[in-house]
Amino acid sequence: MSILDLFKLDNQVAVVTGAGKGIGKGIAISLAEAGADLVLASRNKKDLEAVQEEIEKIGKQALSVPTDVTDSSSLEALGEDAIKKYGKISIWVNNAGGLPDGTPRYLTRTSSDQFEAQINLNLTAVWSGCVIAAKNMTEGGSIINISSRSSKDMGPNVKNGPYAASKSAVNSLTATFSRELAPKIRVNAIAPGPIPTENFIDSMNMTTPEREEEIRKYIALPLERWGTPNDIGAACVYMASEASSWVTGQCLYVSGGS
Repeated sequence: MSILDLFKLDNQVAVVTGAGKGIGKGIAISLAEAGADLVLASRNKKDLEAVQEEIEKIGKQALSVPTDVTDSSSLEALGEDAIKKYGKISIWVNNAGGLPDGTPRYLTRTSSDQFEAQINLNLTAVWSGCVIAAKNMTEGGSIINISSRSSKDMGPNVKNGPYAASKSAVNSLTATFSRELAPKIRVNAIAPGPIPTENFIDSMNMTTPEREEEIRKYIALPLERWGTPNDIGAACVYMASEASSWVTGQCLYVSGGS
């Protein structure tokens, strides 16, 4: 087997949450291009169907399952639908997450309800996804949790503390699941840096070229460019494939050096 063959995902079935747009869409298409069939999950059915159409043009199968990741019964149904369609799950990507209302906040200016909503979306949903994936996953499966560069530290931009805390907890969750599920299933995380998705642009109020340049200088990107969904998709192909067969419990920072 050549080194490039290790990255192939032929005959694999991947579930991706938050797959309707942005990073999740990039992950789903990357996995399909590597050979996997997909189960696409998000709350917006129209978005899912558009991604499904793109994947089918690649020549792979895709199933769209409208899903609310903060509802464990909805995640259970996602796993059941995947098994019903394909008979197995070999890859599960817990990508859905973000800011519940699109608003960054200081920790000291966050209500208990707002903090709980953040934890439910970014942590509890990942925990539920891991448990459900493990229950349905085949031997040699791979669970990938999408964390964030901010899980390491917030740097000078402290105005997103609840989000950063929830993503730091995802890294801890990943490490513990990797021990609990070994050797049957590998569990890893990928931590994206700044990627100008629709949600990122809205939350950072990045509406003008001047504002974009201001944010670029503030964040300080050593590689001097924003990330793309494909950057995260490529990392997911690695973590899902045999190329990373001796990797578990790790968090890979894909952040342009930030």
